[in-house]
Amino acid sequence: MDLRKLKKLIELVEESSIAELEITEGEEKVRISKSGSAMVPNYAFIPSAMQQPILPSTPQTAAVAPIADTNNALDNSHQIPEGHLVKSPMVGTFYRSASPGANAFVEIGQTVKVGDTLCIIEAMKLLNEIEADKNGVIKAILTENGQPVEYGEPLFVIE
Repeated sequence: MDLRKLKKLIELVEESSIAELEITEGEEKVRISKSGSAMVPNYAFIPSAMQQPILPSTPQTAAVAPIADTNNALDNSHQIPEGHLVKSPMVGTFYRSASPGANAFVEIGQTVKVGDTLCIIEAMKLLNEIEADKNGVIKAILTENGQPVEYGEPLFVIE
């Protein structure tokens, strides 16, 4: 689809009262959505042989999410204990065990060695094992099971 045509479609959606416009031309498909006052253009090229559409995994909006407060996981009245912090290497969902109902990988007070699995972070349908990068004892678990985590967010304190 021609870039000038896309720009014109975006302008039309922006100026009108419609919330979303979707156009298919041959094997190309374009969806333009507006969310509140911010435009959220979603573009996708979908070959006819594909079963599922390819869309951006996170729509871009003008709104900015606040940075997570690392003390929230423990309650606002507590501070993160002193020790070595194991931080999240990615954005995703934090899981303490391999499956719901299975025992947690680690508990507070448990001794761990470098390479021991501490948790799993699910990112884009991939399960990533997060390993201890220091020998020691788990002093605190800073995130609740099933909660989203940000890159660099503290997950564990090892003493």
